Amino acid sequence: MQIRDLPFTDPGEPDVRSGPRFLYWLGRNQLGGQLKALAWGLLHQCGIAGLPLTVGLAVQAAVDRSGNRLALAAALNVLLGVAIAVGEMMLHRTAVTNWITAAARVQQLLARKTAELGSVLTRRVAAGEVVAVSTGDVEKIGWFVEALSRFAAAAAALVIICVGLLIYQPALGIVVAIGVPVLALAVLPLLPRATKRADIQREKAGRATELASDTVAGLRVLRGIGGEELFLGRYREASQEVRRAAVRSARMWSLISAVQVLLPGLLLITVVVYGARLALDGRIAVGELVTVYSAVTLMLYPLQHFEEIAMAYSFSRPSAKRAARVLALQRVTAPAGTDTGVSSGPGRALPSGDLYDPGTGLLAPEGRFTAVVCGDPDAAGRLADRLGGHAAEPDELPSVLLGEVALDGLALDDARTVVLVQDKDPVLLSGTLRELLDVPSSGQVEAADALAAAQCGDVLEALAQASVDDGQDPMGTRITERGRSLSGGQRQRLALARSLVSDPEVLVLDEPTSAVDSHTEARVADGIKRLRAGRTTVVFTSSPLLLDLAERIVFVHDGEVASVGVHRELVHTDARYRAVVTRETDEEESKTMPQAPSRAMEKVEETA
Repeated sequence: MQIRDLPFTDPGEPDVRSGPRFLYWLGRNQLGGQLKALAWGLLHQCGIAGLPLTVGLAVQAAVDRSGNRLALAAALNVLLGVAIAVGEMMLHRTAVTNWITAAARVQQLLARKTAELGSVLTRRVAAGEVVAVSTGDVEKIGWFVEALSRFAAAAAALVIICVGLLIYQPALGIVVAIGVPVLALAVLPLLPRATKRADIQREKAGRATELASDTVAGLRVLRGIGGEELFLGRYREASQEVRRAAVRSARMWSLISAVQVLLPGLLLITVVVYGARLALDGRIAVGELVTVYSAVTLMLYPLQHFEEIAMAYSFSRPSAKRAARVLALQRVTAPAGTDTGVSSGPGRALPSGDLYDPGTGLLAPEGRFTAVVCGDPDAAGRLADRLGGHAAEPDELPSVLLGEVALDGLALDDARTVVLVQDKDPVLLSGTLRELLDVPSSGQVEAADALAAAQCGDVLEALAQASVDDGQDPMGTRITERGRSLSGGQRQRLALARSLVSDPEVLVLDEPTSAVDSHTEARVADGIKRLRAGRTTVVFTSSPLLLDLAERIVFVHDGEVASVGVHRELVHTDARYRAVVTRETDEEESKTMPQAPSRAMEKVEETA
């Protein structure tokens, strides 16, 4: 796999049973890249391991005054230098490729999962956690995948050096062969505590990130109520907790680094002292002592990879666990073996008919404008997601039906084609207005008609003034990220226009006019009804202006349909509906209800 081949045509189906299993799945899918890195790493490490031999040969040749052997040692040294340079260059190249490839695979998997779940994702997982997984966690996972092959090469090089020393000089080789495993395993007792401290640091960092994200998102509101300093103070406190946790974690890792320096130093001293005695006794030559000493010195380099792989794994394991938890979320589908009633593949017939939710009893007749009133805004959002085929929890309620077809049993593309859900907080992607409205659609609704129905005239004027073209074409004006250059009402109306352009079989709108004034709201409501005539439209709202134009109103209370009718009828016959729509409290309701008959009696008496 080369970087130029990214993104993957299909990133695959990950093993999300646990964090380690996910890391293993990533490594297995990059086996070719790992083997390449291992091969180049072995060339690099073995080149380094061979230097002591050439140095020993050169020293012994100088002692013996042999010019030929000295020239041979110099030639071998040059070859080893070339091998080290080529091996290190190619190892770095392949290792970075492995890192980028792993990160790109994880990001593609996260993007696919986000597209599959939609707004339901942030209801199951905190938005801050999703951001942390897609940024910092991806980097840590890539770090482990990249370090794995270099660690394998270093471990193989250490084995080769120990075996070579045992053959070359058994007396000193046995000391090295015993000491190296001790050095490699010495830090294992410290790793659990270091990992725990690192986990605490990441947990606190995740909470600080969530707090910062929430503070930035609500900064305008916080300034309005004078709460800006309060929340900034909370973030400062959270960031200080992260700093303290990071210092505690760094102390443990510095202790591990110190152990990794101290123990090899002790081994080196042992080899020098023991080797000097052997040389004085004439049991080994001076060149052999220099060779063993140089080999032990250079072994410190591959030993550093043991510390790195321990750090990489301890940091990537919780990151992989979080990524696996997000990727394990599934769109609820119909049970295996269920007949969805719809064929798949090219030329398939998409379902149509009434939209029905067996869980609540909500029915939206085909081709009609239905308004749904819920006393709980969060319940309304969850119900809107259900109507779009996004269930909040697996197997919690029966699937929503379109005609006689279960939406959860449809392929994701088919479900999105027939039912479009606009969330109460829609997102505008950066780009021009023309690009914003260039979405998959039926082709029956023109962009100009959708903009007019959504009452976007003032938005077009503002974009025309901001246009850099001489013709002041608002369609070519660039909209900033998330539409931050527009007001909340303007963003909401542009998102509504985008939904109207797509012209789905069923359009579900969650509070589409919550950020606009009453005069604009009335015109928007009329535009929706006019443009969606003959198409199934479901609007979650408690606005009387929208409710008065709806052909059918469904009032949902405590998760069930409580009443069905039209606005002017329900506002007089259903006290709970009236309380939600008029924002009437229980006390006010009790005061107004008894007065109605008395006023009626007064009118009768006046007439008499």
